[in-house]
Amino acid sequence: MAISAEHIPVMLDRVLVHLDPRPGRSAAGEPRVYLDATTGLGGHAEAILVQSAPDGRLFGLDRDPAALEAARARLVRFGDRCRLVHGDFAELPALLAAEGLTAVDGLLADLGLSSAQLADADRGFSLQLNGPLDMRMDPTRPGTAGDLLDTLGEERLAEALGRLGGERYGLRVARVLLRRRRDGRLRTTVDLREAVHAALGRGRAGRIDAATRTFQALRMLVNREEEALRELLAAFPRLLRPGGRAVLLSFHSGEDRLVKQAFRELARDTSPVPMRLLTKHPERPGRSELRANPRARSVKLRAVERREEAA
Repeated sequence: MAISAEHIPVMLDRVLVHLDPRPGRSAAGEPRVYLDATTGLGGHAEAILVQSAPDGRLFGLDRDPAALEAARARLVRFGDRCRLVHGDFAELPALLAAEGLTAVDGLLADLGLSSAQLADADRGFSLQLNGPLDMRMDPTRPGTAGDLLDTLGEERLAEALGRLGGERYGLRVARVLLRRRRDGRLRTTVDLREAVHAALGRGRAGRIDAATRTFQALRMLVNREEEALRELLAAFPRLLRPGGRAVLLSFHSGEDRLVKQAFRELARDTSPVPMRLLTKHPERPGRSELRANPRARSVKLRAVERREEAA
């Protein structure tokens, strides 16, 4: 399977095992359709299309227009088997309905940030590169990280830093950030990193930069990532055909907790849309993948299957 060297899809082999994309038609007599809710640069999507050839179809979403254009170039060889749309998976039912789709045979969501997004200083995601305080996955929508710092109060920011970033000293960090923002000393990502260091002291950084937690929390807040995931978890069960599967890759303990809780509820006999757990515990990348792609170190994979309807 040809996957370009510059883009390494996370846990690709395990995604394909659990998603199980196949050619042919569903029990309803329609071509099988697989949904990639976070298409990114198209690595997972490409593999799904290859494995479901010659007639499996893929519907891909992404909030990032630049990533979607890169995916279009990568997937052009699949022709009308592949349909890519700019959109947020929080609005999944409406986006599928607009395409005339009422059900899919598999769903994949990779909740991580792409290497391409991190490598672009102008996007403001990386604490290693100097760029604007942006952090929007969809730059066509309003509300940058800078805008948040202009509008959030100290307590709300501190709460977000703790809940989304795991920052134990959220109130201390929030005070320094907001004071420097008011003073005009917090305009770039380097300013942000230095402000966190000023609040915590460089000695707290350890092996991971102390500002990492703050960058993560602000990014998740800017993009409403937690809210979008809750919307996805509420919507996807009824969008899967019987026998259809969902695979979610999370990189944040809070996100994984939401996925774990949702999947366990769906696996109960009392669930209105009963599912079968395909992963009792989250799967993690192997050593060889971590050597090739260190950014995969925090990923957790969970998967479920919608039970077949009783005869």
